[in-house]
Amino acid sequence: MASEPTSLATLAPVLLLSLLSVSGLVASDFQDFKGGRFALKPLAASAFIWLAVLLDAPQSNYGQWLLFGLVLCAAGDVLLMFEAEAAFLAGLVAFLCGHLLYAVAFTQLPLNTMAIAIACLPALALIVLVLFWLRPYLQGLMRAAVPAYIIVIAAMLVFAGGTWGNAGSLLILCGAWGFAFSDLAVARRQFVSADRMNGLWGTPLYFGSQMLLAASVAWQL
Repeated sequence: MASEPTSLATLAPVLLLSLLSVSGLVASDFQDFKGGRFALKPLAASAFIWLAVLLDAPQSNYGQWLLFGLVLCAAGDVLLMFEAEAAFLAGLVAFLCGHLLYAVAFTQLPLNTMAIAIACLPALALIVLVLFWLRPYLQGLMRAAVPAYIIVIAAMLVFAGGTWGNAGSLLILCGAWGFAFSDLAVARRQFVSADRMNGLWGTPLYFGSQMLLAASVAWQL
């Protein structure tokens, strides 16, 4: 824990920014209001970066790697605002790199080998089930890109599981798995159905998960 814990009063503005921007983003997407999406999504992404910085992420190896991952995910958020396939692919790459950096961040902590072994089981199940679900909908480059992305997500989840026993590991596990499940909403919207219901659960789950990961920095100083 940091020697001088960040006060709730200091955290209140960033928490409020996240709550308001994510709520507005969900409403904007549901109403297909693109102006709201373009204004609020970068704000919502900036909130989890701001939180990590407030909690002194640059002061630890874990925090530095996590912060780099958060920045890449924020870049992915911006790219996914655009509907072109090239923008989606670039966003996919940004998120893939973000997942990789999260995995590297987790390896900066003492890892529990038994927990890693246990975490492999649900991660493997995720790979099989999601590929079985998405494969009929994938065309062209996506037939290779999406499986690669899913494997990277699974690797991140395994290393997140390996942090069990460290202070803040519950935040890491909830954040990592929440991030992974929120990706299912993006995949469903992109490949299966553009139903507006995707954003009602996927968007708050994604940003909430990123905030949890950012908050885990406080326990790693």
